[in-house]
Amino acid sequence: MTKKERATFVINTLKELYPEIPIPLDHKDAYTLLIAVLLSAQCTDVRVNQITPILFAKADNPYDMVKLSVEEIKEIIRPCGLSPMKSKGIYGLSKILIEEHNGEVPQSFEALERLPAVGHKTASVVMSQAFGVPAFPVDTHIHRLMYRWNLTNGKNVVQTEKDAKAIFPKELWNDLHLQIIWYGREYSPARGWDLEKDIITKTIGRKSVLDEFTKSAKRAKK
Repeated sequence: MTKKERATFVINTLKELYPEIPIPLDHKDAYTLLIAVLLSAQCTDVRVNQITPILFAKADNPYDMVKLSVEEIKEIIRPCGLSPMKSKGIYGLSKILIEEHNGEVPQSFEALERLPAVGHKTASVVMSQAFGVPAFPVDTHIHRLMYRWNLTNGKNVVQTEKDAKAIFPKELWNDLHLQIIWYGREYSPARGWDLEKDIITKTIGRKSVLDEFTKSAKRAKK
């Protein structure tokens, strides 16, 4: 298969598996999505969805958030990890939203990435899921699968994002990045991976990845 044919196979398979695409992080607007995505760094979406209702019960907008101290925010979000950095980021970005953006989340990559604790991936998720702007946020699942599917040789998420944007049609980016995340979790995880269930990798996977899986499976049987 050519790279284009592999990409088409990915698109069609994911469309069949995920005709309806749930958003992994619970939120009600751009601000609560921004906070949830920030909290998800090195933390599972399940854990974030357990913590955000507690935080948002106290503050679900920047005006209420700055009434809390950094320490109070830190205590609430502690189970998500990296709480010292994340709590300062949440307080700091809330203050900037009030002072510079009338309490609204800005609708541009540049403005979002200038906010404390907001990197390119977080900005991309907010732009795509809150505002419908085409973006291709690359997380660990997408990075792993794009390599397994021989659609990138990227050694980092920057290259993987560039390659994904080059091969997939722009109008599909927002759906595809979510579909790939769900697929990675269900069928092609980093650990406990069963190639038999992973139809995409089994069909179009990089030869070195398939060979390594076969070798590992043989070693496990010995």
